[in-house]
Amino acid sequence: MTTIYHNPRCSKSRQTLALLEEKGIQTQVRLYQKDLLSKKELDQLIIQLGIQPLDLMRTKEAAYKELGLNKDSSDEERIQAMLDNPSLIERPIVVHNGKAKLGRPPENVLELFS
Repeated sequence: MTTIYHNPRCSKSRQTLALLEEKGIQTQVRLYQKDLLSKKELDQLIIQLGIQPLDLMRTKEAAYKELGLNKDSSDEERIQAMLDNPSLIERPIVVHNGKAKLGRPPENVLELFS
C-alpha cells in the first residue's frame, strides 16, 4: 500500500496526489493535520526519508519562530514541535514499501516505484 501524508491546502501536495492517481497508483490519503502523527510514526517517517528532523521542518512557518526554534534546537525539540504543530511538517510525504520521499517536486515520489 502507498500512503501520502497530505495537506489539501498545499499545491505541491495536491500535485503529488494527482500524479499518483494519474499513474494509477492506489493511495491511502492521510490528512496528517487532522489525523495527527504519533511520535513513533514521525520517528519512522524521518528514518524512512533518511533525513534529519530539521530537514523535515518548514522553517519559514510562523510557528517555527514563535516556538523559539533555531539552528541550535535539539532533534527532540524539533520532533516535539512537529507533533504539536503539524503545519511545521514538510509535505507531501509518500511512503511505499517501507521507503519514503518528499514530493518536492512532485516527481520525486516516482523514484519509489522504479
